[in-house]
Amino acid sequence: MKAMVLTGIRAIEMQEVPTPSITTPTDVLIRMTVVGVCGSDVHYYVDGKIGSQIVKYPFTVGHEGAGIVEKIGSAVTHVSVGDRVAIEPAMPCFSCDQCKAGRPHTCRKLRFLGCPGQADGCLSEYIVMPQTSCVRISDSMNFDEAAISEPLSIGVYSVKQSIPLKGKTVGILGSGPIGLCVLLPALAQGASKVFMTDKIDQRLALAKRMGATWTGNPQKCDIVKEVAAIEPSQLDVVFECCGQQEALDMALELLKPGGKLMVVGIPRESRISFSIDTLRHKEICIQNVRRQNDCVASALAMIDKKEIDVMPMATHHFSFEETPTAFNLVADYRDGVVKAMIHFGKE
Repeated sequence: MKAMVLTGIRAIEMQEVPTPSITTPTDVLIRMTVVGVCGSDVHYYVDGKIGSQIVKYPFTVGHEGAGIVEKIGSAVTHVSVGDRVAIEPAMPCFSCDQCKAGRPHTCRKLRFLGCPGQADGCLSEYIVMPQTSCVRISDSMNFDEAAISEPLSIGVYSVKQSIPLKGKTVGILGSGPIGLCVLLPALAQGASKVFMTDKIDQRLALAKRMGATWTGNPQKCDIVKEVAAIEPSQLDVVFECCGQQEALDMALELLKPGGKLMVVGIPRESRISFSIDTLRHKEICIQNVRRQNDCVASALAMIDKKEIDVMPMATHHFSFEETPTAFNLVADYRDGVVKAMIHFGKE
């Protein structure tokens, strides 16, 4: 089969690789139909690593995907051949202390699609996944929506881990895919006002169309001052979704005393810092978010019931052969790109 393989820094090429096969009774062979390009994929493309997760070339990335079941193992009961499925990229062991404590997302033996040292990604014509990572989708849901359910599940989980949002004031720093995936469930939960920032004006315009109360570009205005003019008592919760030190600093200034900071973005740096003076005087609570936990079904249900619309995030579409162009577009933040979707042809 064909796969898109990282071969070096900012180098990705199509190669012929062995087609995966079913090796355990609970395996599912999936023919890929669409893959969304994630920021973490681009980290591996541009930097060759995320923290301690270092790429060993050649390596296939990609973890936001959907496809059609081609073959199933003898013990598979969740899906059948021909089913259209969204792919949950996490493959926990279900037997360690973390899994037994209801935390499979921090499984001691976790394998994750497109994560160096764990599993090759889904930017290939076929992949094999355990049946627990295959979620059937309705006939009315398109494959783009199914793939975007993966980042949406992170947004749903982030909102769930924050505070009860009904009637609350919310800040979202970074209006890329994850920021927008936080916006949608925050609005669905009844947030009264949502303030969003980004350095790309096209993303801010999209955030406004998707329901943000106010948007601002930190390179063009004083975010803290302008938000304070609208909300003098400051914000109840801020979601940092861009992985930038300056955004973390801004978050502390935006939060009211007793507010909560949700650290969702992945910084390129190995360390981040906080003003201990501000942190102490405001008694800010900091919550880190590790991917998602048990929120895929909720994300898919919100899409399926038309409670939210994720399609405005799919701003750019490419063929499988055009994957290098898609990666360069996303890596360089060009053309107002939010989510680049890679299609495998016949669906």
